[in-house]
Amino acid sequence: MTFYPTERIAIFIDGANFYSAAKALEVDVDYKKLLEEFRKRGRLVRASYYTALLEEQDRFSPIRPLVDWLDYNGYNIITKPARAFTDSSGNRRIKGDMDIELAVDLMEAAQWCDHILLFSGDGDFRRVVEAVQKRGVRVTVISTLKSQPPMISDELRRQADNFIDLADLTSLIGRSGGSRSHDTHYDDDEEDDDAYENDDAHA
Repeated sequence: MTFYPTERIAIFIDGANFYSAAKALEVDVDYKKLLEEFRKRGRLVRASYYTALLEEQDRFSPIRPLVDWLDYNGYNIITKPARAFTDSSGNRRIKGDMDIELAVDLMEAAQWCDHILLFSGDGDFRRVVEAVQKRGVRVTVISTLKSQPPMISDELRRQADNFIDLADLTSLIGRSGGSRSHDTHYDDDEEDDDAYENDDAHA
């Protein structure tokens, strides 16, 4: 990893996609460690986390505990309502997509930061990564090639100035043993009753 002590760093986390990558690698992410790690490497200006939220009066949103924790612990939270619908098989599904919000903020960040860390493998971000690079900003993408299938799209990986495999960060930002991290709401059984669709969750 190439970092410079005086560069201004901005972190952008595509919540659904990053969670899918971590889950595929069985990495329990400690978001406090994540912040601390990259604060050591430069002037971390902002860390933003993007996710869609299902808000229904009669149902508890399983992602809410993580969002609240991040909001109180140094992260900028960007959310919008997820959409619930019933598919052709009669299954209740939830759909949310934060691509536009994240892309717009990436473009705006190019005005005030030197190095963007994008925690996503979604190939839809290739063009916006190219655009911020043309404004003189370096972009490092964090995802993984070591899952089956790989979570990082080939196009995004080629476009990035640097690629860091999440598997190589496990010792730095992973929680070792003990209780699970603040993303316990992402339980493996979460989708038993509801299937969650998010275009960001796939490269």
